Amino acid sequence: MGFRTMRDPYQVLGVAKDASQADVKKAFRKLAKQHHPDQNPNDPKAQAKFAEVNSAYEILGDEKKRGAFDRGEIDAEGKPRGFEGFPGGGFRRGGPGGGPGGAHSEFHFGGGAPFDAADIFSDLFGMGRGRGGGGHARPQPGADVALDTHVSLETALRGGKARVLTPAGKTLEVNVPAGVEEGKQIRLRGQGQPGPGGGPAGDALVTVHIQKHPHFRVDGRDLRLDLPVTLYEAVLGGKIEAPTLGGKVELTLPPKSNSGKTLRLRGKGLPASGGQPAGDLLITLRITLPDGDWAELEEVAKTMQAKQPYDPRVELAK
Repeated sequence: MGFRTMRDPYQVLGVAKDASQADVKKAFRKLAKQHHPDQNPNDPKAQAKFAEVNSAYEILGDEKKRGAFDRGEIDAEGKPRGFEGFPGGGFRRGGPGGGPGGAHSEFHFGGGAPFDAADIFSDLFGMGRGRGGGGHARPQPGADVALDTHVSLETALRGGKARVLTPAGKTLEVNVPAGVEEGKQIRLRGQGQPGPGGGPAGDALVTVHIQKHPHFRVDGRDLRLDLPVTLYEAVLGGKIEAPTLGGKVELTLPPKSNSGKTLRLRGKGLPASGGQPAGDLLITLRITLPDGDWAELEEVAKTMQAKQPYDPRVELAK
């Protein structure tokens, strides 16, 4: 089997002889990434080009060897021209067989520190340094993905199922626990982005949002309800019915209850969950006047205005 003469490393990397080390490194990175075997698994030409680029950078990427090549002391393969070695340690190409183009090669020149192109490959592809010059992609964990799901207040109260769609178009089913709060995050293990190099997939982080309810408002673990009451209920007090998410309950309304007064029903909010206690239902009274023409009511109001005037906004004036 014959040996192919190595091309001029400057021509291989496509840089001028006066190119800076930074420009040499930049050109190598671009070509190495383009022709790397992982990117071209079934292309022998690309693999051969990758080996050639690697060998060229082994010369030009090291300032001492580049200087020796420019002075004609070594050839394009890094071999001394006309003699076996240099004093003080000589020039040695490492790795099994010492041949060019290996995926992992070390060089020693004039007793200096070895140059290792695998360090560059590690930056480019996350490749580890294998024994005997081999490299392999290190498994990396995949990225997490952030998703949102919207559930009814009833589902948040009692628990249930929800579905979310991932950016990849996959539908995931989420188990929503009873008593889940607005903004609670649920982690679905292994449902995120796949891991590079065969690493574990990331997770899906699903944020739960509670949909707006026509009557109840969510306030942390509490629920709030505005309850309309008649004028005579507010004045006289008595038993009235109020809705909850678990059904109707009977309230005792104190006499002379003002609009805006809040009654608390303990434990009628979101149920206990995740170490958090059950919330309450806070019912705010809203006095509602009847529709129609109520002349008698108007007369009562006029009499009260004349005989027992009062200013409910006096505190606001202070």
